[in-house]
Amino acid sequence: MSDPIRILLVDDHRHAREGMRTIVSAVPDFLIIGEAATGEEALLLMDELLPDLILMDINMPGMGGLEAVKIIKSAHPSVKIIMVTVSDDVSHLFEALKKGAQGYLLKNLNPSAWRDYLRAVAFDEAPLNPELAMSILREFADAKAKNSPAFVKEKEHESDGLTPREKGILQEVARGQKNRDIAVSLGLSEHTVKNHLKNILQKLHLNNRVQLTRYAYEQGMVETE
Repeated sequence: MSDPIRILLVDDHRHAREGMRTIVSAVPDFLIIGEAATGEEALLLMDELLPDLILMDINMPGMGGLEAVKIIKSAHPSVKIIMVTVSDDVSHLFEALKKGAQGYLLKNLNPSAWRDYLRAVAFDEAPLNPELAMSILREFADAKAKNSPAFVKEKEHESDGLTPREKGILQEVARGQKNRDIAVSLGLSEHTVKNHLKNILQKLHLNNRVQLTRYAYEQGMVETE
């Protein structure tokens, strides 16, 4: 059996952390190694504990989750971060994901949904939420219309070094497909798809499926219907 997924909990409310601890502790593959009440504490514990996965509240006093995600991912790009929130405000969640977070969970979801999603993110299987995909399309359309510097910068990165197979997998990711569905569609094993995704992320210097999807649309690899 492989080593457990080491998890850090970050939320300024003690009861919220207790709830997260109860849910996460029920998963055999997960191990809680620390807790923090602020973004600042999370940064200190990150360097000390080196977790594999962080559950982080978006709204906290002092350094909030959005700022903490950006700093943590800059120093530790391999760590996975899931935002935890009471609001399903797509704009805030999309911003967190653009900064490098791998996903998000609503606090009012039932525990089984939490556990299923945590495992999916931990093992790189979480598909893109349709609402977030629409946000990517809207941002892309606005940038294209205005020919913004951000859009021009992305378009300059044409030479990505991806193989035809990797480009095919990237297109499927941008369409919101799960690893299992991509494997069936392309006649590959799920393990092979996961390895290709890791290579794609490394080549493009990106962190998650949201960033991959945005890249695919901006490079014209997927039609913006």
